[in-house]
Amino acid sequence: MKIMVKRNLKIYFQDKAAVFFSMLSVIIIFALYIFFIGDSISSGLKFLPHPNRLMRAWMLAGMLASASITTSLGAYGVMISDRENKTIKDFYSSPVSRRQIAGGYIITGFIISIIMSIFTLIFGEIYMGMIGGAVLDMDILLKLFGVIVLSAFASSAIASFIISFLKTNSAYSAASTIVGTLIGFLVGAYIPIGNLPENVQWLVKYFPCAHSAILYRQLLMKDSIKENFANQPTAILKETKEILGVIFVYNGHTASAWMSVVVLLITGVVFYLLAVLVLIRKENEI
Repeated sequence: MKIMVKRNLKIYFQDKAAVFFSMLSVIIIFALYIFFIGDSISSGLKFLPHPNRLMRAWMLAGMLASASITTSLGAYGVMISDRENKTIKDFYSSPVSRRQIAGGYIITGFIISIIMSIFTLIFGEIYMGMIGGAVLDMDILLKLFGVIVLSAFASSAIASFIISFLKTNSAYSAASTIVGTLIGFLVGAYIPIGNLPENVQWLVKYFPCAHSAILYRQLLMKDSIKENFANQPTAILKETKEILGVIFVYNGHTASAWMSVVVLLITGVVFYLLAVLVLIRKENEI
């Protein structure tokens, strides 16, 4: 399995186009914020002393939540190519078990999701530092790394389940395009959740990766929230948090951070098990 993971990682990072397109949704979120939505959203928060700092942290949280699933989905392109080129049959003729082969692909997706999420965080920190934003302290960075691992666990599990049903590069490209297009909306990265129609808001609240975005926002926006809302009523703070997706409220009850952690853990376990079962069943048919 270790050799499989090394081989898959090498193939992924050698394909510069695959790396770029797996990060495309992150690039789009950044570009949309810089050129379009940043000023429009900040203009609605002019009653705050430093709304831009708040919204830059909000943007970075959306980028991180999107990166987790799009990069892991991009990593599974290696498996699709192996299927279409029949390379995978060579692996099955080796002494390595099919579970180990499936596990090699899945672990690759998980590792790449972590690596590219860390890269996104570094890029975001450099950007915010260049424009005068506060650099995060070590305690927050360590917590963010924990969320990155947790988010990668859940996101790569979902991606592996989607990929388990695909056999050709054309089907994979179509799935990647759909996911890359929708993910920004589903994690509340393009438009604040509170500005979406109520039915769509509920869809976001029940989408597992949106809970990654919540955890990222709570950490990245912590200092800017304190800075901006020090003299604001508690009701205004809660309303703004709900609109921006810093908290989720279900029937009047505010979900805790631990609820989001549990959702991501359960999502990861369930979808990994489903993906492995589907992969083993399909490959046994070959």
